[in-house]
Amino acid sequence: MASKAKNKFIKNVKDFFMSNQVFPFVLIFFVIGISFVLFRMKGVDLDYKIADVRKDMKYIEQEGKELKAKKARLLSVKRLRSLASKYGLSQPKQKQIIVIKD
Repeated sequence: MASKAKNKFIKNVKDFFMSNQVFPFVLIFFVIGISFVLFRMKGVDLDYKIADVRKDMKYIEQEGKELKAKKARLLSVKRLRSLASKYGLSQPKQKQIIVIKD
C-alpha cells in the first residue's frame, strides 16, 4: 500500500514539473544555476592565475635587483682598476673618454 502511495506521489511530482506551465521555469532556473556555478569557477580560476602572475612578478623584480647589484659590482672603480693593472692598461686620456648613458 505504501508503495502505491509513493509511486503516485512521484508521478504527481513528475507530472507537475513536466507540465507545460512549470517546465519552462524549471529549465530556466536550471540554466541560471549552472551558469552561476560556471562563472564562479571561472572567477576562482582567474584568481589563481592572477596570484601566479604576481608571484612571477615578485621573482622577476628580485632577479632584476640582483642583476643590477651584480652590474654595479662588475663596474666598480676598484674592480676596473684591478683589471687594468692586471692587463697592463693605463688611465685613459681626456679625449679617449666617451660617456654612454643607459
